[in-house]
Amino acid sequence: MNKGIWYAVGAYATWGLLPVYWKWLHRVPALQLLNHRIIWSFLTLFIIILFLRRRKTFHTVALTPRLLGACLVAAVLISINWLTYVWAVNAGFIIETSLGYFINPLLSVLMGVLFFRERLRPWQWVPLGLAAAGVLYLTLAYGSPPWIALTLAFSFGIYGIVKKTTALGSFYGLTLETGILLLPATLYLLYAEKAGQGAFLHTGTPLDILLVGSGLVTTIPLLMFASAARRIPLSLLGILQYIAPTLQFILGVFVYREPFTHAQLIGYGFVWTALILFGMESLIAYRTQSAATAAD
Repeated sequence: MNKGIWYAVGAYATWGLLPVYWKWLHRVPALQLLNHRIIWSFLTLFIIILFLRRRKTFHTVALTPRLLGACLVAAVLISINWLTYVWAVNAGFIIETSLGYFINPLLSVLMGVLFFRERLRPWQWVPLGLAAAGVLYLTLAYGSPPWIALTLAFSFGIYGIVKKTTALGSFYGLTLETGILLLPATLYLLYAEKAGQGAFLHTGTPLDILLVGSGLVTTIPLLMFASAARRIPLSLLGILQYIAPTLQFILGVFVYREPFTHAQLIGYGFVWTALILFGMESLIAYRTQSAATAAD
């Protein structure tokens, strides 16, 4: 099997199993956990840059006024995404987080139409309509929108748009984004420490190791994803991305025994059907285009 496929599977499986890691840290308040993740992720990424002797390249590519402004917006978006995700996992909403990442690919397609004037093939509108119907059904069933899923989907979708406009790779980009957030994250943790609410060095060595390790669990799948993106087609990468929310859903239902109602089954069913149709249509279009290219 192509090494790129293994990298992609490894990245998405790691992201899919991350709820287990955050559950181990459930005693740490979500806001503290977010700021620890920012700090340790930046330190891990920066050490890798130093080890690979890419510091000058990083300074040359990343530290320009235009990129700094875009990365500030990206940093705010990714922090909202991370905070929502960590809070939701430890509050018992893993199933709803999976819905956010099931919706995200379809939302990204819609944003491509709205912001980049990308054109959709006629049959691509069908899954978008089904996904919208699923969200509407869940809104009516809950009495309110599935805000956790929508926050995750929209924050990551808009984050993707910002990243696309910067043309800065995911590795350097995340280094710069966490670097921008480093000072406020440090100040917040110092404030929590002074207020007697700090978790680091106060709740036992295992938890301290897990907090430090939050940098690794953020960085490792990112590096695997970057390696996969260079080796396999984006169409295949897009199909494999459903590994992550599928694993999250399985964890929520079968491991952490979160309730999954009949209403949720119907709403999620709309979204899952939309994804299946979207994947089939994309595969057919890809094969048709490949055959036409080969014939030429």
